[in-house]
Order: sequence, then structure tokens, then C-alpha cells
Amino acid sequence: MESQKEDKAVACTDVNCPHHGSLKARGQVFTGKVLSDRMQKAVKVEWTFLKYYPKYQRYEKRWTKILAHVPSCMTIKTGDKVKIAECRPLSKSISFVVYEKLAGEKK
Repeated sequence: MESQKEDKAVACTDVNCPHHGSLKARGQVFTGKVLSDRMQKAVKVEWTFLKYYPKYQRYEKRWTKILAHVPSCMTIKTGDKVKIAECRPLSKSISFVVYEKLAGEKK
């Protein structure tokens, strides 16, 4: 098991990898579902949350779509559950990085 991790560390040459590169993941951490993996090094992740309305004493379900960078050592596909972490801005619209793959799509 440890030899596989070492092999991945050698194979990963991405500077923006939170595990093998120099990118520091700090700030908010979300768990979401991958909606699109059509970009080269990025994915679109949907993050759902509940917002409370005191007037009605109810919760409303809301969601937001976030673009996140995918390190070269991970293979992420549409439908996967992932954990994303906030990082410094990598481009105009990407300020999150995929930190961990939680589960795959069930058929």
C-alpha cells in the first residue's frame, strides 16, 4: 500500500497539488458532487446547503456551483463525490482544489 503512494508521489508533477506540490489548501472545505469534467484540469462541483428563514421557521435548500482544480495524480469523473478546499486564486474563476475523492458514481 505504501509503495503505491510513493509511486503516485513520483508520478505527480503538478505544482498546484495540495499533497505533492506547493499549493496550500486553507479556508473553507466543502463536499460536493462533480457535475462536469470536460475541462482539462478542472471540474465543476455542485455544493448544496440549507438556509434558515426565521420568519417561517423553515429551511430552504440551496446550491452553488464551484470550479475546482484537479491535480494530475487524481482521476475524477462526472458523478463522483469529492472534497474540495479553498486555496489561492489559480485563475480568474478557480479558487478551489480537489482535495480528496470520496465515492464514485453508482450504476
